[in-house]
Amino acid sequence: MYDHYAGLIFDMDGTLLDTEHTHRKAWQVVLARYDMHFDEQAAIGLNGSPCWRIAQAILSWNHVDRDPHSLAREKTELVKSMLLEAVQPLPLVNVVKSYKGRRPMAIGTGSEHAMADALLRRLDLHEYFEAIVGADDVKSHKPDPETFLRCAQLIGVTPERCVVFEDADFGIQAAQAAGMDVVDVRLL
Repeated sequence: MYDHYAGLIFDMDGTLLDTEHTHRKAWQVVLARYDMHFDEQAAIGLNGSPCWRIAQAILSWNHVDRDPHSLAREKTELVKSMLLEAVQPLPLVNVVKSYKGRRPMAIGTGSEHAMADALLRRLDLHEYFEAIVGADDVKSHKPDPETFLRCAQLIGVTPERCVVFEDADFGIQAAQAAGMDVVDVRLL
């Protein structure tokens, strides 16, 4: 179905891996420590963003003046242990498996590189990808196209010959800004 593309790029959380519930639970646990609330509906609009950006929004919603990077680190440490035990692949992983060796593939995620690496290794999916670009590998995050442009560069495919699989508005905007076709997996 995607044979006319030279390269395939996948978001990770919510696209290839079922991690969203665990991320939200980790936020709830961390925020409870400080008597802050987590607005799940508002957070959905931030899907694909790096953790510090989500922390920044949460602090704003709760009218708390605190370093978002510190809060993000706390959440990241908690979610690491939770995710490695709970992570499961989503059905789109079948597309990845069917294109192994036929097209170069990359992960372009708002998660940190090390977390993406650990999760993909845990599910024996790491070997399917020629490149991983995490939030800590770029300066500008989704909806900026840098993540996906870097993926295309690393797999040696021009942007216009790539397709991106995404589940978040910021990611879709980033793929479009990169000049790539995009599949909104929420519609599959």
